[in-house]
Amino acid sequence: MEFFTKTKAVKLRSHLDKYLVADDDREKVRQSRKGSSRKAKWMVELVEGKSQVVRLKSCHGRYLTASEIPFLLGMTGNRVVQADFEPGLDWKFEWEPIRDGFQVRLKSWCGKYLRGNGGTPPWRNSITQDEPHSSATQNWILWDVEATDLPAEDVDSFSGSVMSSSASDDILGSEPSSPMSVFSMNASPRQNSKLKVRQISSNKFRTGMDFFHNARAVRLRSHHDKYLLADEDEDAVTQDRNGSSKNARWVVEYVPDYDNIIRLKSCYGKYLTASNQPFLLGMTGRKVLQTLPRRLDSSVEWEPVREGSRVKLKTRYGNFLRANGGLPPWRNSVTHDIPHRTSTQDWILWDVDVVEIQVQSPGQRPAAPPVPHSDSLNFESTTPSAVSIKSANFSRQESTDSNVGSPPKMEGRTIYYHVAEDNGEVDDERVQGYSLIFKGNGVEELTRKFEEETGLEGVIVCTRSPLNGKLYPLRLQLPPNNVTMQVVLVLPSSKVARDFEEQGFL
Repeated sequence: MEFFTKTKAVKLRSHLDKYLVADDDREKVRQSRKGSSRKAKWMVELVEGKSQVVRLKSCHGRYLTASEIPFLLGMTGNRVVQADFEPGLDWKFEWEPIRDGFQVRLKSWCGKYLRGNGGTPPWRNSITQDEPHSSATQNWILWDVEATDLPAEDVDSFSGSVMSSSASDDILGSEPSSPMSVFSMNASPRQNSKLKVRQISSNKFRTGMDFFHNARAVRLRSHHDKYLLADEDEDAVTQDRNGSSKNARWVVEYVPDYDNIIRLKSCYGKYLTASNQPFLLGMTGRKVLQTLPRRLDSSVEWEPVREGSRVKLKTRYGNFLRANGGLPPWRNSVTHDIPHRTSTQDWILWDVDVVEIQVQSPGQRPAAPPVPHSDSLNFESTTPSAVSIKSANFSRQESTDSNVGSPPKMEGRTIYYHVAEDNGEVDDERVQGYSLIFKGNGVEELTRKFEEETGLEGVIVCTRSPLNGKLYPLRLQLPPNNVTMQVVLVLPSSKVARDFEEQGFL
């Protein structure tokens, strides 16, 4: 609750670095990167007689409400909307903040949590109340809380009947927008003035940006006491004990409009890139490369997360930069992944050695190149990580990407998948999608596996006909010999699913 008791208005930022905003239709809520918009500001109302809950009112004068309406039929998440206050139904508008480190979870009346969804449409940028069912979505219910002010012209729309004039005066006299931190809550005004100069990013102490403050160039040393090196082929990234090499030097760039995101540029002028290309077929880890894409998208952006005296570098999609050990071809390789075993938890921790300091005035940051920004994890077709699933030599190319040894033999087949939109279209289906390992041959068993993997219920596993390009549900046994497959998941509430029913496929 301390995140909300010291301020009259807040902005809520999801783990995708997007803000909770109130849509102009005065009903929907969604995520947006425009944190400066008035729609991202929520007035905090403390509930009389209930010290552990708050109400959040949008700029349209309506309350953040946990509804009982499913976001998609057959799915677990329910919609979160804006609604007018209804006496007697107070519980629908109340949220219990539960502290989780430097972030909070907002618990609704039915025990579920406010969740900022990622993934493909229709989930992308949506807001639901739900419980995370897989480790990959645990962070989706965590929110950064930033204190903010309300401009005079917005007070009327926020205030409504339940807000007193004295509260309006408090809002108008509140401190300017600043990150909410436990380090500044109980500080004196003089201490707060010092903290404002020091706060380089929201929740800096959690994100680890202090490791890179004023750094022009750094070296990253892994848990194996080896340095992150840009390979001489100007494509691969490896580990090596020679930290004095120029290849171990990475120039730090700060991303405009983001206080907790950096880019790292190698001595060859290319960016450290989290590709969507598997390191080895059938494995979870994906390649980390040096690339120079036409557009600097989220694949070249890293969020430093402090872990004691070391740092984890998180991709915008939740994976971490990982220095692998073990036998070839894993030895000295670098991937981005989520460690699933205790023995590999330290593989995502890095020591940061500053090798060159950026001399600058307080608050100034090195400028990044003025290039267009894209939120897509996919690459332009000219980058090394763009992989076409239509290539007949795909498997052979992947197996020879490592110079040492051959990929370990895996039981089961690798199945790549995309999630279709309502009309059955797939966003950039030419690019390799997500993958899982499946050991069986039955379609029902595969469907259950996808439901566990994605958290989507009732999905329809489909293939695309090579003759007419249309989607058709899988109904027979899977092909033998554990061959690699490409499938498309269709949501049961989508238009294409209704078409399947009309055509008698379901």
